[in-house]
Formats: sequence, C-alpha cells, structure tokens
Amino acid sequence: MIRTALISFVVSVSSVSVLLAQSEKLPPNYSPVERFTINGSLEEQEAQLAENPMLKVFGEWRKNLLKDPHVPRYHFFSPEGKLNDPNGLCFWNGKWHMFYQAYPPKHPKQHWGHAVSEDLIHWRDLPYAIYPGPERACFSGSVFVEQDRAIAMYHGTEVGSMVAVSSDPLLLNWEKVTGNAVIPLPKRGENVPYNVFDPCIWKQGDWYYGLTCGPKGGWQVRSMYLHRSKDLAEWEPLHEFLEGDRFGLSGDDGACPYFWPISKDKHILLHFSHMSGSKYMLGTYDTERQRFVITEGKDFNFGAWGPSGLHAPSACPDGKGGVIVIFNMNEGYEWNHARWQKWDRIMSLPRRLTLRGFPSHNPLNIEPVKEIEALREKHVRVETMELPANQEVILEKVGGNQMEIIAEIEPQKYQTLELSVLRSPNAEEVTRIICYRDRGNRVGWKQPAIVSIDTSRSSTAPNVRCRPAESAPVDIEDRDPLKLRVFIDRSVVEVFVNGRQCISTRVYPTRKDSTGVSLRAAGRNARLKSLDAWQMKSIWE
Repeated sequence: MIRTALISFVVSVSSVSVLLAQSEKLPPNYSPVERFTINGSLEEQEAQLAENPMLKVFGEWRKNLLKDPHVPRYHFFSPEGKLNDPNGLCFWNGKWHMFYQAYPPKHPKQHWGHAVSEDLIHWRDLPYAIYPGPERACFSGSVFVEQDRAIAMYHGTEVGSMVAVSSDPLLLNWEKVTGNAVIPLPKRGENVPYNVFDPCIWKQGDWYYGLTCGPKGGWQVRSMYLHRSKDLAEWEPLHEFLEGDRFGLSGDDGACPYFWPISKDKHILLHFSHMSGSKYMLGTYDTERQRFVITEGKDFNFGAWGPSGLHAPSACPDGKGGVIVIFNMNEGYEWNHARWQKWDRIMSLPRRLTLRGFPSHNPLNIEPVKEIEALREKHVRVETMELPANQEVILEKVGGNQMEIIAEIEPQKYQTLELSVLRSPNAEEVTRIICYRDRGNRVGWKQPAIVSIDTSRSSTAPNVRCRPAESAPVDIEDRDPLKLRVFIDRSVVEVFVNGRQCISTRVYPTRKDSTGVSLRAAGRNARLKSLDAWQMKSIWE
C-alpha cells in the first residue's frame, strides 16, 4: 500500500497572501507560487487551461522575450526566462512530456516546469508540475511510466530522493509519496556506502529500482548505487550498479542519470559530469545480479560544458528500439545576473539515438528526430559544383539565421573542408564548421575524422565569451561523402555529421547582415555534390 501525503491548494494570484499567512501549517520550504488542481477528462482539463492565469502570464513573457534577436525560434526556452536541466522526458497518454528546472520569479528556487508536445518539436507550456516543500528545491530526476500512472523520482535538496505520482490526462497534478524523502540524505557522521543525489527509476519484475548518483569521496569519483522498493515508500540499499567501468575520469560524477534499453539486448546509461559534461555508457543489463556490465563509453561534450556548451540530458525510449534525448544548453555571455533572470539557457533539439551494431569503437547513431522537417519552408538547392582549393565560395542564394542546411561533399582522403554560417559580408562575424578527414586518434586500423565548430569570430560583442573549438571524432569511411546537417537558430548552432555524431554550441552574432553561407576546401580541390537549405518556421507562432 503506497503511503501518500498530498497538501493540495487551489491558489490564484490574489490568494498568495492567504497562503503565506498559513505558513506555520505548511511544510518547510513550501513554495508560495500559485498552484492549480486541474481535474477531469482531457477535454475538461484543456477547457480549464484555456482560462488559466499562469499560462496567460507565460504567454506575455514569451511575447516579450521573442523581441530579443538571440532568442531561438524553434528551440525550447522557459516561458519565464531561466531554466536548467531537462527532467523526466516521457511519453504519456499519446503525448510527449518534458519537465525541467524552472525558476518562478516569485520564488526562484527550482520547481519542475512542464511542457507537452505531440511531435517533440512544437511545445506547449503547462503550469508548474512539482513544487518545493519539504525540499528546498526540486533538482533533477526521471519519470517512469506505468499503464495507469507516471512516477517521478528526483533529488529534493536538503532532504534526499523524492517520489511523486500522477495519473491525470496531462500529468498536471502530482502527489508526493509519504510527503517526505523516501531515501533520506545521510545524517552528519552517518557512514553509508552510497551518495544521495540525482536519481533514476525503472521497474524489473515486482521491484522498482532507483539509481542514486553523484560524486563520492574527497576527490570525487562517479558513484551509481542501486536501491529497490516494492511500494515506492520503503527503499533498501543494494550495491554499486556499474561493472567494468573503464570510461569514467577521475573527477567525474554521475549526475542526471537515465538508464534505458536501446535495441534488443543493450542498455544505455546517459549522465552528466560536472567536470567534463554529458556522457553515455553502453552495455548489458544483468537482471539476475542487478548489474550494468559496461562495454562502451563516450561523450556528448567535447570541451567544457560552459560557456555555450551542452549540459545535462533527459531521455526516454521511443518505442521503436531507439532513445530520444534532449539536453539543456548553457549561455555564452559573461555572467550577468540581470540577464540570467530574463532568459538565456535553452534546450537542444531532440536527438534520436540508435545502435549501428557491435563490434565498433563508436556504435551510436545520433540524428535529429524526423519531425523537425515539418518546420521547413522556402527551399533553396545548390547543385553539384567544384570547390577550388583555398578559395572561399560564397553561396549568394543561401543565407539566414533561422534555417536548416544539408550539404554533401564527395570523399577525398586527408581533405579539410569548411562550411561557414552566420557570416557577415566581410567575415567580421562568422561561425566555421570544419571537417578534417582522417585526422583523429587512430583506433586499430581506423582513423576517424574530426569535425569542429570554431566560434572565435562568431560575435563582435565585448560581453560574449568565446568558446574553444568544439571538436569531435566521427567515423567516416574512406569512400563515404561528408554529410553535414546544420541547424541554425539565432543563438544556437547544432551540427549532425553523417548521422553518427553531433556537436553544438551557442553563438551571438550582433550584425543584422551576419546571415551568409560559404564553402572552402583547403589544400586541394573538392566537389560539392549538393546543398539544400530551408528557412525554418517558429514553433511559437
């Protein structure tokens, strides 16, 4: 029997003072931000949302934020400005739900923000889902979906691992199991073999499993410790979950974990290191011993996660053998509290992860979800053309700061190729995407390519922090063309390479004419097979 305790208030903006007046009856850290109980069928919930005062405020915020030329038009950003980690990405009742760390202006401690989508591209804001109390703030966690309910497990700061459940059509109303932490933080001086930090939840047989992660030891090392429960309220500690982990670095931690099946017989564990960024491990889930036997480990970050880098993941199976993952992306301005209060961090495009097959030193496919193509309009195509060595070729008919580009260039060994975007006429501002064929660290007999995004001249603004080049290895066979799929959205550039790698960064061009596109082959001639470009619609219109 699940022991639940729910303190539910239907609060309007005008009644916040009443709530505060009752503060002695409320749990510690109880958030004064207005909250709403929205019950009934899907149609009844939608009718109540249409008149919801919080969503009307969100709409006004969005309208004002979109006046900023650097605010993205088809990447998600918080309706009230600030956001941090995405949380609990899940598919429920025919819709995708994304939660995230939000900072309501009235009480800027992390709440779980909430958005819903039919296609992972067009997101619609919903009211805040999970509020602080008794925890000081609602940090990261995951959501496990059962047939009749969704279960969120997350880190409640100052108390420990929290569990909340919801079963209504739009996951608007959440109840906290026991009303307190189900895996409490260790007491001062208490010697336990695990850390209590960002958790992940799944079910195997009759047991729920919770992975509590985070740093362990003086100079931190990654710790991922398994607990189990039959009722979500009482949890027993088991053991360290990872076996054969040769892929962690000294100084990594295991924040924001997501453990899911990928293909028929493999599992993937995505996570974040506060030292070295987002990572993943592949391997086999031994359900008899409850261990994750690791065979591969790679990165999603190829440089520090700040400034302008990829941050934490949130992931969910797509029901077709793949896993969907969304990351938050960090700002690239010099720290400015006033600006951060307004907006800056955003979400990446959703990526679909699949396996190419083993053995391979990098078996993961990384591609944008197909639904992104619904945003395309105003198509321009450049047919086959020669690229003379050491000459920049400006594509006069291609340009924009809100677009998608697909370029395919014929293979040539040791070639260095550049695709420049967001280029001003004299290249005062330019973002360069560079591919170095056969230039990576050799693995066996194979030498991968290196693809980089150089942002050293992306902006002339004095308060933009230039990010060192984001450079990633990618397997491109000798006879394979280079295939670049580039998404440009005002202040973000994401580059998918041959469906096998993705690099991304934030950029902040200041000139209105920084919209050009060019190609350049270094050292020897090359041939462009084709280039297609589309302007992209805004998801907020």
